[in-house]
Amino acid sequence: MTEVLFHPGLVLIVGALLLPFLRGTARSVAIVALPLLVLALVWQVPDGPAWQLRFLDYTLTPLQGDKLSRLFATIFALMATGGGLFAITQKSRVEVPAAFVYAGSAIGVALAGDLVTVFVFWELMAVGSTLVLWSQGTEAAYRAARRYLMIHLLGGVVLFAGVTGQIVNTGDVTFARLGLDSPAHWLILIGFLINVAAPPLSAWLPDAYPEASWSGTVFLSAFTTKTAVYVLIRGFPGTELLIWLGLFMAFYGIIYGLLENDIRRILAYTIVNQGGLMMVGVGLGTEMSLNGATAQAFAGVIYVALLLMSAGSVMQMTGKRKCTELGGLVRTMPLTAVCGTVGALAVSAFPFTSGFISKSMVSQAALDGHLLWVWLLLTAASAGAFLHAGLKFPWFVFFHKDSGLRPAEPPLSMRWAMVIFSFLCIALGVWPEPLYALLPYHVSYVPYTGAHVVTQLQLLLFSGLAFFVLLPYLKRTLTITLDTDWMWRFVLPALLHKVGMPLMKAWNLLVHAAYVLITESMALVLYQHRQDGRFARTWSTRSMAMWVLVLLLGFLILYYV
Repeated sequence: MTEVLFHPGLVLIVGALLLPFLRGTARSVAIVALPLLVLALVWQVPDGPAWQLRFLDYTLTPLQGDKLSRLFATIFALMATGGGLFAITQKSRVEVPAAFVYAGSAIGVALAGDLVTVFVFWELMAVGSTLVLWSQGTEAAYRAARRYLMIHLLGGVVLFAGVTGQIVNTGDVTFARLGLDSPAHWLILIGFLINVAAPPLSAWLPDAYPEASWSGTVFLSAFTTKTAVYVLIRGFPGTELLIWLGLFMAFYGIIYGLLENDIRRILAYTIVNQGGLMMVGVGLGTEMSLNGATAQAFAGVIYVALLLMSAGSVMQMTGKRKCTELGGLVRTMPLTAVCGTVGALAVSAFPFTSGFISKSMVSQAALDGHLLWVWLLLTAASAGAFLHAGLKFPWFVFFHKDSGLRPAEPPLSMRWAMVIFSFLCIALGVWPEPLYALLPYHVSYVPYTGAHVVTQLQLLLFSGLAFFVLLPYLKRTLTITLDTDWMWRFVLPALLHKVGMPLMKAWNLLVHAAYVLITESMALVLYQHRQDGRFARTWSTRSMAMWVLVLLLGFLILYYV
């Protein structure tokens, strides 16, 4: 080690393991204080390697700081704080410790300087997030956790193969820009893309996240996909493939979000949509676009978590999670409605919210690069995000036809968490300079120009007009949407039943036949060796001499041939 320093990620992980032993006020204080301590430690990490050690003839750097890693570690610590405050009343003794292990591992990835450390914390993230999902305790959550773990184990195996190939080919474990110039780098990219919910495996996210508890989904929304965005910024900036994958994800999330009835699945598709927009920024690869992707990741953690906090509050207080079961909740949950609306405006990039000062940087980078089609598609995606997350979610939950439900506001800790995150959404939108100062490159971008504000307001107003004009076609229906997870949830089990079962029966028959053959052969050999068997008889000297001659003759023939 080059310097004695506490690792922020490890502090959060170790603290998480101690949380189950605390009760009452001590536990509540620790849930909020621990990630705040970690946030302070993040800002003690200097630029460059802070920890280095030798392992199997390689120099590992478990702790390394720069502007990019510090920004992501900061937002992960803030998210752990806000999520912990929101989850203080959570009865599960497993969820919050698992979430802190999850968050600490994400911080570990952000502060890692080598691929081995990245992989170790990457896999620990999968364990922590699976436990968060599993801690809900329902049968649906158990099944979703198994599918979730299966997908992430697949991603981990692919990433491990890529990291191993990189080390064998170069002898270097440093985590830096990689490019797509070798099979190992392709494998590393695929491992990263699985966690960012890129096609064709995007469906793992809306399949798993909505099955967590009312507070668990808030934690799940923040770390896996944003950590994947971080490693893509670090390892694959300027990779053109990411532009087109990101645009596909953006429209995929919009279309399925508009079709969905479950409020948390709507917001899960929002996470996919937002991840796609960040990937476009990474793929463009300019300083402006990378700043935009980083700023959007920072802001996106906050406003998506705020949306899911409002949805979780509704779910906690009503026991309902479908648009068809909700409506008119603004009457008795006004604070939740206001906070949810702030999150909806931020995700839609409304002026004076955090989404406005971050999303527009990626669009501006596309315009600066004369990529007209990319700019047009990003603009359309911005309008689509306003339709499904900015309008559909708050309208059908809080403002549409009264459902007859009269729930109270959620507990005080949940309200404080939503208020704090709402304040951050507005504060960053009104005063973006502190966020811009944290970005990895110098920012010369001015978001509040007359042309930009007017253009964005026109886009949002016409999108809103289209929503209300087409409202009869967007009416709530008690339906489910089929996604690509249908392949591994239904098609593969059916294929296994139709094809795998006959093959299994054939295999069992083959094994049984081999067993019978071996058993009968052994019985025959034992029979011949019994007291009156052929091999137990007395043989004459003449016969033995003849067999010796045959063996010698065979040996000579084999020798000369």
